[in-house]
Amino acid sequence: MNTSTNIVESLGQKTKAAAQELSRTDITTIHSALSTIAQSLRDETQPIMDANAQDLAHAAEKKLSTALTDRLTLTPERISAIAKGVEAIITLDDPVGNVLEKTTRPNGLIIEKTSVPIGVLGMIYESRPNVTVDAAALCLKSRNGVILRGGSDSFYSSRHLHALIQRALTAHNIPKDCISMLPSNDRSLVDGMLHAHKYIDVMIPRGGKGLTGKVMSEAKMPVFAHLDGNCHIYIHHSADLALTLDVLHNAKMRRTGICGATESLLLDTRLTDNTANDILTHLLNAGCHIVGDERTCALDPRITPATNADWSTEYLEAKISCKYVANTAAAIDHINHYGSHHTDAILAQDNNAVTAFLNQVDSAIVMHNTSTQFADGGEFGMGAEIGIGTGKLHARGPVGLRQLTTYKYIVKGNGQTRPT
Repeated sequence: MNTSTNIVESLGQKTKAAAQELSRTDITTIHSALSTIAQSLRDETQPIMDANAQDLAHAAEKKLSTALTDRLTLTPERISAIAKGVEAIITLDDPVGNVLEKTTRPNGLIIEKTSVPIGVLGMIYESRPNVTVDAAALCLKSRNGVILRGGSDSFYSSRHLHALIQRALTAHNIPKDCISMLPSNDRSLVDGMLHAHKYIDVMIPRGGKGLTGKVMSEAKMPVFAHLDGNCHIYIHHSADLALTLDVLHNAKMRRTGICGATESLLLDTRLTDNTANDILTHLLNAGCHIVGDERTCALDPRITPATNADWSTEYLEAKISCKYVANTAAAIDHINHYGSHHTDAILAQDNNAVTAFLNQVDSAIVMHNTSTQFADGGEFGMGAEIGIGTGKLHARGPVGLRQLTTYKYIVKGNGQTRPT
């Protein structure tokens, strides 16, 4: 057994044991710990930013992209928002111990399907120090242990936040090992995590295609996949222009480096050239680069030709692809073929078009007349989330408290025996 395997094995044993103890912890104690975490975030805003400054300095040396740097950056406002997310989790119903279904059989047996923690989660994430807190808070309330592995880009930020969390756990007599973190950025430790199926029940990757692909292909346990966010907006010819300009600007330009940012724009061929030009000029004047098909390029000389690869690209910057489609059915086909099954929206007033789009687009989140940047667990009222599940099983869309539980059947009898 090599050194990396030993480290993961030891951490896995400790986290699993701590998770079992956490599963017996009352909700009042957990809420108190979460309150302490939220207050500590506010109290330690400057030390957190000092740690983050070290990460940002290294990011500048490495010439990290604007999108990744934005994801990495912590400000007082963002730290406050993280604290508010923790407090929002406190207000949510306890996801554990709920009877989801109850059946009484003819022989008198009572069968209850009851929510329980999954066990121990493995969380691998890149350039997002906030995930350290979001994952810890959600796992605490859902009574799951977690082993965290933040990216090298967020090394100092994530470790400062992890230490803050463990101090809060200790203060409330909760075993600190229930929220664990790999001790270094040694890549071999990731391989160890992916093979530690004796201790880790589910793996959750949150990062680029390279990370997600590696986890999905090598993990020896189930994976909650968070793929890239090639999010689309389809503008139907019935769309209100003022609404379209506001929503599209927010969906693309509010924060270009998040997975809910719109990356692909589809225009109904029945839109007039004047309307289409108004829409694209609005984006261009906001500093967004547009690549498009032949008809799109003819509208403005600033628009450059798109390649076939552009239709499936997540830019994470002020850039968008644009293509004309014949109708709603063609828009749906394009999205289902080129999209990443994350979040897609239609801007329209026509009810038939809206209904077809919402029912037939095969994505975790589909939207009507609103910004794709609402694809977020906090905005869904979940307090926080640790990714957008783009797979079909168990957790799809924002992965929040309820998605971090499974269930077992509790059967109650009074002496029944099964007939021979």
